[in-house]
Amino acid sequence: MDILYLMIICSVSVGVVFLIIFIYNARKGQFEDDESPAIRMLLDRDNPADRHEDDQNKSANKSEEKSD
Repeated sequence: MDILYLMIICSVSVGVVFLIIFIYNARKGQFEDDESPAIRMLLDRDNPADRHEDDQNKSANKSEEKSD
């Protein structure tokens, strides 16, 4: 029966710790921006065509450096 009391105290303590962490982060502003993660995936910054152009620019810059 003593272990039951210990487990109840431990579970309530863990719950209180998580509640305190949640309240701290909510006041800090962690959960304010809920729209930009949904929009961020729509902004295709890692476009394969852009990568191809970047690779061409890098190879052109390397060839210019070698010719100097």
